Amino acid sequence: MPVVVGIKFGNSSKIYYFDPKDTECRVGDNVIVETVRGLEYAQVGMANTQVADSEVKSPLKPIVRKATPDDDKRAAENLQRRDKAYALCQKKIEKHGLKMKLVDAEYTFDRSKVIFSFTADGRVDFRDLVKDLAGEMRMRIELRQIYERDDIKLRGAMGMCGRECCCIRFLRENEKATVKMAKNQNISLNPAKVSGMCGKLMCCLRYENEYYAQMGKFMPKVRSMVRTEDGIGKVTEVDVLRERVKVAIEKDDGVMQQYYGAGEYEPLGKPGGRSDRQSAEQEPADDGADFVPQGDGDGADA
Repeated sequence: MPVVVGIKFGNSSKIYYFDPKDTECRVGDNVIVETVRGLEYAQVGMANTQVADSEVKSPLKPIVRKATPDDDKRAAENLQRRDKAYALCQKKIEKHGLKMKLVDAEYTFDRSKVIFSFTADGRVDFRDLVKDLAGEMRMRIELRQIYERDDIKLRGAMGMCGRECCCIRFLRENEKATVKMAKNQNISLNPAKVSGMCGKLMCCLRYENEYYAQMGKFMPKVRSMVRTEDGIGKVTEVDVLRERVKVAIEKDDGVMQQYYGAGEYEPLGKPGGRSDRQSAEQEPADDGADFVPQGDGDGADA
């Protein structure tokens, strides 16, 4: 099995595999690596580790060297220059009246190019902006349109749970969450409750979805009928986590409502004689399409 080193760039939590050659790396080490953009200053997120051949896409780019004090100094200077470049680009965007939100400015390690990241509702004609920036900065200019989630990764944000957003803390890939996941967990489809800071469905909807989806196949639905030791009643609440249902049973002196756990009830179907399975077959299927509370979806690459 090949030995690789996991490398992180900037504030991203995503790890890319590189060939360590003869370099022994520890988590937190700063290194110089070769990428398609040239030499880049990055940080080790995973020390030298053997991985399966199927996890590696050959050929791997090599680690050139561990960062020297001069490399650290150059990287720090690039960060200082970034603020000026950001301010200049923002000024030019306003000058040209472009409908785009500037997110970040980044110098390549060798300062041969500066990359500006932005978000926009659609495609933006920024050719005049690039010419204007190149003429003033006297270097190569690249404008890159990114997704809303990438914007959050670069800027940083706190989720409604009070913790740093998952995409910043540990998620390496942006897997899509769907409306069906929210429905499986009986979560309100109110955009304020299911959308994250990026305006997309919250990534955490995926975490417990498999459990809810499996339990939903065995537990009765709300308004379905069940038989209990106290009589036949209607399900008024389904508590998936505790694996119990709340049943309303009509008695001579009123309605009794009580919880029953697994094995303490027998599903009979919905009022009118339809079973849960028949009802599910007649209901339109949820195609699992993504729900976008804000905006019109992810933008295309510029």
